[in-house]
Amino acid sequence: MAVVEELTGREAVIQRLRDVGLRVTGPRLEVLTVLAAGGHLDVEAITTTARERLGTLTSQAVYEMLRHFQETGLVSKFDRPGLPAVFEISGPAHQHALCTVCGRVENVAAAAPATPDGALPEWRVDDAEVVFKGLCPDCRASTPAA
Repeated sequence: MAVVEELTGREAVIQRLRDVGLRVTGPRLEVLTVLAAGGHLDVEAITTTARERLGTLTSQAVYEMLRHFQETGLVSKFDRPGLPAVFEISGPAHQHALCTVCGRVENVAAAAPATPDGALPEWRVDDAEVVFKGLCPDCRASTPAA
């Protein structure tokens, strides 16, 4: 999987598209630039922001671009139960924190746990994911203490 550690500036975005063999188009460039600005964005947020800059862009086109970006390792997807998935630029391995009230997602710089001794002896485990669930600072501040 390609790792995008620093993706800043239009030229860097163009080069990343070329590096993974994708043709540079205005919509691809804009969608990747929106994601490179940071955060975890759902398709609606990506489409809205990119559309403001391009003038026209469909959610279906964004879904297709994101699929290609995932296949080439440029972008990672994080599924939120009961909410739309969010996307981010792929980078160093990390875990996620998920707010159980508003769905906010934050990166957590933590290594995935190792497989416990004796567990899954027939498996080749390639990766593990930990999701820290709780209340984000905004939801915590607006929720009365119990």
